[in-house]
Amino acid sequence: MNDASPDETADDPLATPVQFVPGVGPKRAPLLQRLGLFTAEDLLFSLPRDVLDLSDVKAVPDLVEGEAASVRGEVVDVDVRQISGGRSIAAVLLDCEGHYLRGTWFNQPWRIRTFQPAASYLFSGKPKKRSGRWEIAHPRVQPLESDAEDARGEVLPRYPLTDGLSMYERRQIAKQAVEAYADLVPDVLPASYRAEHALPSLGEALRAVHTPESKEQYDLGFHRLVYDDLLEFQLALAMRRRYWRLGEAAPTIPHSAKVDARIRRLFPFQFTGGQDGAVEEIARDLGSGIAMHRLLQADVGAGKTAVALYAMLVTIAAEHQAALMAPTEVLAQQHWATIDAALAHSRVRRRLLTGRLTQKQRREALADLAAGEIDLVVGTQALVQDDVRFANLGLVVIDEQHKFGVRQRASFSRAAGEDAPKPHVLVMTATPIPRSLCLTQYGDLDVTRIDELPPGRQRIVTSRVPSEKAAAKSWEFIRGKLAEGRQAYVVCPRIEDDPEKAGRLGIGAERVAEVLARGELADHTVGLVHGRMPAEEKERLVADFRKGAIRVLVSTTVVEVGVDVPNATLMIVLHANRFGLSQLHQLRGRIGRGRHQGYCFLFTEEETDDANERLAAMERTADGFEIAETDFRLRGPGDVLGTRQSGELPLRTADLLRDEKVLKEARQHAFELVESERIGEPSFTDLKNCVLNRFGNLMQLPAG
Repeated sequence: MNDASPDETADDPLATPVQFVPGVGPKRAPLLQRLGLFTAEDLLFSLPRDVLDLSDVKAVPDLVEGEAASVRGEVVDVDVRQISGGRSIAAVLLDCEGHYLRGTWFNQPWRIRTFQPAASYLFSGKPKKRSGRWEIAHPRVQPLESDAEDARGEVLPRYPLTDGLSMYERRQIAKQAVEAYADLVPDVLPASYRAEHALPSLGEALRAVHTPESKEQYDLGFHRLVYDDLLEFQLALAMRRRYWRLGEAAPTIPHSAKVDARIRRLFPFQFTGGQDGAVEEIARDLGSGIAMHRLLQADVGAGKTAVALYAMLVTIAAEHQAALMAPTEVLAQQHWATIDAALAHSRVRRRLLTGRLTQKQRREALADLAAGEIDLVVGTQALVQDDVRFANLGLVVIDEQHKFGVRQRASFSRAAGEDAPKPHVLVMTATPIPRSLCLTQYGDLDVTRIDELPPGRQRIVTSRVPSEKAAAKSWEFIRGKLAEGRQAYVVCPRIEDDPEKAGRLGIGAERVAEVLARGELADHTVGLVHGRMPAEEKERLVADFRKGAIRVLVSTTVVEVGVDVPNATLMIVLHANRFGLSQLHQLRGRIGRGRHQGYCFLFTEEETDDANERLAAMERTADGFEIAETDFRLRGPGDVLGTRQSGELPLRTADLLRDEKVLKEARQHAFELVESERIGEPSFTDLKNCVLNRFGNLMQLPAG
């Protein structure tokens, strides 16, 4: 907490503690600090979550059928009515100054619990007249404050609040902060650049957002603040990319028709067109002499591992070493098994390096790596420990990059040696990544996408299981397939049970395995595997499942990647609404790898809009890229990539979902500034310094 007085912050008024901002004082300061607001600058850049536009609210008699409108009124009645097929309609009746309008929701009975009797709300949508009464189906709802200002026809910002702080007080504090400090915020964009892109000054933008006179003015100011945030981040990515391309010499790895033919003979199948395109792009990078930094995206089953192995063999043919790093031992072992089998009749010297080696085995492996006696190494994070050194490292493949931190990409440069050329880096993932995240989380990388599946790959039949009756039928079907000789995964969201939410089957893998073994699947061998088990025990259980000694494997998401059992054709996900779509898509990708049809059952106990829409997407499409975009739209970037990864995108005001259009605009402008070298002109010095201060350490950018 900053308790400095105004005199102590005279050199930087924006650092004034909130207590001393006009209109705050010692009583309100702790409330603002609870919201993460400690200084005047924090107040200025704490933007409204949205705006309440009361300037165009219509009276009920003025409504036009089918024409979007907003209506304000007071709740006078709520009800839920059952209709055919077990469905329902929830309704809320508003009294709009003596006229009435009804909001309705189909199959969402819980809606009525979100409304307070006699409270005022704004309903927005396209009205229709039914039986002489106006109605809006699935309206956008905004609660109205009791403040007097909400009764006037204004455009009002709406801020996040905390107990003890009203919306009226929050608006007044923001207004005072703007009047006192907005003109003191340095504007790092040159006036000529602002004119070129029709951007208001920073002071004007802050006024427009916190004290708007119209919705259009608010939108213009909000755009400038979001644009700044994204422009600075994209400039950091562009500068990092340029630094790599100009400052990082890499081995020149040739690619000839003879090498191509020798490598392809090792694969018992022909590459798809998507794989051929990926190989061509990667080979071009390897031969450029400039360090490759490429992301290889592939849908589940599209063959990214084969492309990665091809790239490593091209590297080895040029007498350089190649390394593949996976996030878990299970996945590293799976890659090793695949690669070792493919290279069974080759002269490639290869080694598996994980944390399970004895000290003697590790010393021998590290000595061989450093002496150049190993051509290809597969491992976990054991590959980037301080004592790992390579003799002539040419290519690093990092699988499932989103499971690692961003900084780990640079670790192999150290392992290659201070004076050695930097290795080429190929990042790959079978988790399709939404476009917006590609432009941020991986915005410094070139992107290759494989979205073409090999011929004969079956589409998995996917079904939601929303009720006990549907569950009984599903288990009957599953038992039938097991009796035919097939195998099944049963995936649970956690290891231990939650007694309050367990139900009969349970929610934890431990209880589910026990209940199924005594009940629904009593005639079949049930195994249990989860992340807390010793690695040796997990591998033994997975091996037994692969051999068929275990017919049903109950697990957590440890089977999401790295487990390949062609005879497993059944994927049962319990409490599927608790998983992200991309994770469900990965789990579904574990089956359908053999000649038998695959079936995926998504058991769910939740009936909300988001849950229904997400699981319906799984039934509708097998396209991982479409699923990723749906997941991103419904859950946002933090949940899609995990909190650690979202925390590595230190954006101040931008929202990747809401601001995708601005992101693309800012990215284009940022890369133009760097590639044209305009960023080095004196007028852009303040902007460049701002970027280095914000992102220099994270992006490992050179100073100056």
